[in-house]
Amino acid sequence: MHCELIISVVIPSIKTVSEILKCIKKAPHLKGLAIDASLIIPNQTGQRLCEQQLNTCYRSKKAGCHPTNKTLYPNADSVLLSQQLTQLGFYHLNNPDRGLWQLECYPHPALIEIFSLTERHRYKKGPVTTKRQGQITLAKYLTLLQHSPILKLSVQESFQHHLEPDFIATLKGQILKQNENVLDSIICAYIGGLYAIGVKNNCFGDTENGYIYVPKKKCI
Repeated sequence: MHCELIISVVIPSIKTVSEILKCIKKAPHLKGLAIDASLIIPNQTGQRLCEQQLNTCYRSKKAGCHPTNKTLYPNADSVLLSQQLTQLGFYHLNNPDRGLWQLECYPHPALIEIFSLTERHRYKKGPVTTKRQGQITLAKYLTLLQHSPILKLSVQESFQHHLEPDFIATLKGQILKQNENVLDSIICAYIGGLYAIGVKNNCFGDTENGYIYVPKKKCI
């Protein structure tokens, strides 16, 4: 069976929980959400157990994660969003065949697995030229997924420019950051697609103390 993920809509400008929920409620056929943010934060200090576990596997590849706790994030919007989603019936790591689901993901280790990279791909920090080149390379990786034997990725033409090197090379400031967010959203959608088709994965932690879902499947 050949599976395909089609990116039909990209909305890079929404920021608040209420705006996100409005978009979700306007999508009645939505089945799941993959979110690059900490959705469950029970610990007052230190790292969540899932972060410790992930770091054990990926710190050597420069893809570890920073600590999340209630002291650093006492009223995290991501937790509020997750709670609201639960009320709407989107349950953590729910079986995609049986109901609505939400999951916390983390693009850096996922990219390592999807593209069989030796370490984290850098595209978020550094001088403007470094971030541009990082996005251009990332866009080339994502374009390779058009021919993936695991999950084909198709981006509709109206949003294809976000992946084009000539377009990215012109960006700077907030517009460059916005394109980074678009690429991140495509990655998260792809991670969600891999979850939905049931590929092999590492899921660090649990739904009580916090978790991070990482697909463990080369896709090109």
